[in-house]
Amino acid sequence: MDRISVICAHIPACRIFADIGCDHGYCTAYVLEKGLCEKAYVSDISAACLKKAETLLHNEIAAGRCMPVCADGLDGVRDADCVLIAGMGGEEIVHILERAPIPERFVLQPMRNTEKVRRHLLARGVHIEADFTFEDGKFYDLITGSSPGADEYSRFELRYGRDNLKSPGIAFLRKVRKETGMLREALAASANREQRESLLARLHELEAISDAIEERL
Repeated sequence: MDRISVICAHIPACRIFADIGCDHGYCTAYVLEKGLCEKAYVSDISAACLKKAETLLHNEIAAGRCMPVCADGLDGVRDADCVLIAGMGGEEIVHILERAPIPERFVLQPMRNTEKVRRHLLARGVHIEADFTFEDGKFYDLITGSSPGADEYSRFELRYGRDNLKSPGIAFLRKVRKETGMLREALAASANREQRESLLARLHELEAISDAIEERL
């Protein structure tokens, strides 16, 4: 499945849906078409990006089912009980979430720094329902859940994602193999003792994870 399809497949039914950093608005179009919400917000800090969503969702906006907002994060969004934030770095997602109450339901797809997103969510008291890696030309992480909750993660689950360790898929295995290869190359090129020790520790960790996954698949 492509990236947008994976994201859309994990959006739950809700009353008011908000797509933050909506860009083209494809996910909102899906949610409205499938009747998963009564109303939706499309929000983007870029007026040019928001315009693309407004064009795609012209009929829904005219009917009052979709409300465009040019704003930073959740600014201007009211009473959304499900929030999607996809295609941003983990630090950007945390910046958005820390300035507002955690929504009742959330779907997050960070492009990097996923561990920071996990740490922030758990510190805010949430229940994480799904946390896994998928592949569409690149490797992506998807996190879904609800608030309030009281989940706890181990150190390894924070780093790699709970579902990737408990029920790993082929995409996560491929990602681990790729990172293992990169670490081996870095080790071969490094002459710094401390750096080599750090790289070697991470390499051994990933090799152990890879071996465990291969035994299960």
